[in-house]
Amino acid sequence: MIISASRRTDIPAFYTDWFMNRVRAGYFYRVNPFNSRQVTGFSLKPEDVDAICFWTKYPRPLMQHLNELDVRGLNYYFQFTLNPYDAVFEPGVPPLQERIDAMLELAGRIGPERVVWRYDPIILSSVTPVAWHLEQVERIAARLTAATCRLVISFYDCYGTGQGRLSTALAGSGIRVEDIAAPEWRETLEQLARGFKACADRHNLQIFTCSEEVDLAAIGIRHGACIDGTLIRKLFKVTSSLKRDKNQRDACRCTEAVDMGSYNTCRFRCSYCYATFNAGMIESNCRKHNPDSPALLNEYNGDIEIRTTIHRKRILRKTLL
Repeated sequence: MIISASRRTDIPAFYTDWFMNRVRAGYFYRVNPFNSRQVTGFSLKPEDVDAICFWTKYPRPLMQHLNELDVRGLNYYFQFTLNPYDAVFEPGVPPLQERIDAMLELAGRIGPERVVWRYDPIILSSVTPVAWHLEQVERIAARLTAATCRLVISFYDCYGTGQGRLSTALAGSGIRVEDIAAPEWRETLEQLARGFKACADRHNLQIFTCSEEVDLAAIGIRHGACIDGTLIRKLFKVTSSLKRDKNQRDACRCTEAVDMGSYNTCRFRCSYCYATFNAGMIESNCRKHNPDSPALLNEYNGDIEIRTTIHRKRILRKTLL
């Protein structure tokens, strides 16, 4: 079983204490985001977990616990989102150099093959045009020498809740965002892709897209999987599942995994983020957080089944709280 920690929130940055308490207890509760009464327990014991994929913009709070994770025999790697945007797009993240330093330190600790750099999403706007992105990715890549082996990119799509939040954040700023995924912007998208591919080649990085319909194979950029069962097998010599996660978007090629945490709990408050679709809930949700609870938010009591695999048919044991 693969654990995703997490698409829903930045656990390493904000919920390290809770995560480590769950590791020590050996299980956590996943709550259905659309039905809070639907709760499922999952094992975090090393014999049940093939690997943990951490998603983060700032892993430093968790880094002090990596030795304990190693001693416990847990495999893990990081999807590290490192963007150069200003506070209009990313109001809560630490300064860029501080995040770069954290990534360099993390890679020095666990190895660059276990730290994936995400330049995600690429937002094309009046203040972040093509030339700006290509300059920024080159500048950052030069600082990340030997810190990563992979670069993952995606393009900001003007749809859904993310669009509404970004429009609100940009109101009155005069900044115009273009829908780079739209057909009329295809030439510009390919120009960006060629520039990113050239940068990746200069710095010996493999480059992949994340959840993109657009085919950039002719440019040399392949579709990628962030939770990559093949990579996990290679890194940790395990026989993890290679089955595609059907709970994700059609374009997503991630291997099936169990997500920890809850939406609307990330204090970085990035204006484009799909995981914060109701910014007004963040403070109230944070007040519902108990580091000692099996779930990130609220308390759940009763007879909760603890699964050792993703699928219900292989439940092996229970716990009574």
